[in-house]
Formats: sequence, structure tokens, C-alpha cells
Amino acid sequence: MASPSKIIVLRFSAMGDVAMVASVLREFAEQNPATEIIMVSREAFKPFFDSIPNLIFHAIQPKAIHKGIDGLYRLFKELRKYRPIAVADLHDNLRSRAISSFFRITGTKIKRIDKGRAEKKALTRATNKILKPLRQTVERYADVFRSLGFELKLSHKLNKSPQKITAKAKTLFADNSTKKVGISAFAQHIYKVYPLNKMEEVIAALSKLGYEVFIFGGGKSEQEIAEKWCNEFQNTHNLIGNFNLTEELAIISNLDIMLSMDSSGMHMASLVGTPVVSVWGPTHPYAGFLGYGQSEDDCVQIDHPSRPNSIYGNKPCLCGVESCMDLIMPETIVDKIKNKLNG
Repeated sequence: MASPSKIIVLRFSAMGDVAMVASVLREFAEQNPATEIIMVSREAFKPFFDSIPNLIFHAIQPKAIHKGIDGLYRLFKELRKYRPIAVADLHDNLRSRAISSFFRITGTKIKRIDKGRAEKKALTRATNKILKPLRQTVERYADVFRSLGFELKLSHKLNKSPQKITAKAKTLFADNSTKKVGISAFAQHIYKVYPLNKMEEVIAALSKLGYEVFIFGGGKSEQEIAEKWCNEFQNTHNLIGNFNLTEELAIISNLDIMLSMDSSGMHMASLVGTPVVSVWGPTHPYAGFLGYGQSEDDCVQIDHPSRPNSIYGNKPCLCGVESCMDLIMPETIVDKIKNKLNG
């Protein structure tokens, strides 16, 4: 029996983008079972790909052995041993371009993502803004595989499949009669974060309604905020610093709903089939980063002529004295979650 053909897939960061790649590769693997995938990303993101068949995860260590051009050439030599028939560059940054260029010299077929930079600039510019939905990022990923000659049709549907949770998490699900709401309250860029005083109001209301609330995502400072909320409100649990990524994904897969910023929390929930109510400020779902299989009807945002003014959320809001995040009322978010759970 002939060995399967192999394809190298490059996407090193950010966390949410890598999670979106995993959603696409799951469907790619189902539709192309004769092709083996070599996924190249950071070791921390490996759990996103653990359940995908015919996939080998190869970690890039950009701060260690794969640092600089010499390190990237070393990574190329590691990857060349797989004898791939093609390279799908889903990142298109300096590192991925270097790796794919090395492969091109050997005659390997290379295709890169079209990020639609001009369209995104038109969507976010202050004057003559063109406000229209752009191609979804997951479809841009899929286009790379299609350009390499593979058949790939994305379903854009959530695949709800609750995973087995670890023993230390079972106590969180002891009461089967309550709705379980996850909250990914933080984000890499501060401008994408719903004001914490208003998020506290959201948590208070959800707690009062009798929902079990789970706080996800962040480092030490976010952990302290989450602990404060847990001490103040009943049925509220802090997961930050207490579970690894694999365990968090399993917990999220058992939730009824997730509340998230435009951040990795949304994409993690999408990966395990959990519906998300998402909150958008300077960014906008029109840019193509809505979670895979999620509905735009579940997005909470305000209409304003200055929105969106940022693709990645690394620029402050231009809506005036009050930011577009401040203009979203806590009750709007709570009502959206209630209606979704009761619908």
C-alpha cells in the first residue's frame, strides 16, 4: 500500500487564528483521508489538533532552536524529512515566508493565504469606509488548500461533542439542573475587552439568575480579578491558572454557552461546538474573524459610523467620548444570553 501524501501547514500564532486553522483542518482531514497533515505551530497550541486524524504536530521553537534565519533553515530541514508534496502557508509572515521559500527552491509546491489587506483597510479607514462583510478567515484558509488542488467544502456548522472532563473538574458539573455559562472576559488587546466594571454587572446578573459561571483566559492579574468575582458572586468559578489547555477545551465542550470578546475564547468554543455570544468594540465580525460556525445574530455590538476602525483590536475606539464598548449595556448582554439559553 502506498504511503499517504503529506502536506505541510504553517500557522504559528495568534492563539485564536491557530484555533480557526484546527476547525478547518478537521474538515480537511474528513474530506481528504489519503493526505497526511504536518501542522507546524507553537507547542502550546498542540491540544487544538489532538483529535484530528492523519495529523502530525511539529512544534516550532522560535525563541530557541528555530530562532533567526539559521534556526528557520534547521526547521526546514526537519520538515523536509516528511517529504511533503506541498506547503500551505496560512500565516504569511517573515518566518513562514522563509520556510516556504526554502521549500520552493527544492521544487515543492507553495501556496499562501490572501489576507485581503486592501479590503480590510477599506473596512476600517475613517473616511469613505466600505462597510461590507469580507471573506471569512476560515474560507481564506480553505482557499489555500483549494489552490493546491484539494477538494474542501466547509460546513460552517458547530459540531457539539462534549469531551470527558478530568476528575478535578467534575465538581464543577455536579449540579445537572443549572445552565453552564463560560466567560472569556479578557483579550490580548485591551481595546477588545468589555469594561471590567460592566462585566462584573453581567456576572452578578447571571449569578442571580442561577446560572453556573466559569471564568476563562488570562495570566496572574486576570486570575486575581476572576478570584475577586468568585468571592463576590455565587455559582462563579475561576479556571484561570487551574487547568491546562486540554482540560479547558474539555470543560468548554460541556458548557451550554460561552460569552467572549473577539478573542481566542470564541475560537476555542467554536472548535468544541459550543455556541458563543460575542462582544465587539473597535473590531467587527465583517472583517472575517467570527468564530467558526457561530452566528452573527449572537454578536453584541453598536452601530456607529466609526466602527470598525481596527482589524485586530490593537487601536483605540474612535467613537467619541464614550467608547463603543462602554456604550454596550450589561443588560443587553445578559438578555442575549438568556434568550439564547431559553430559545
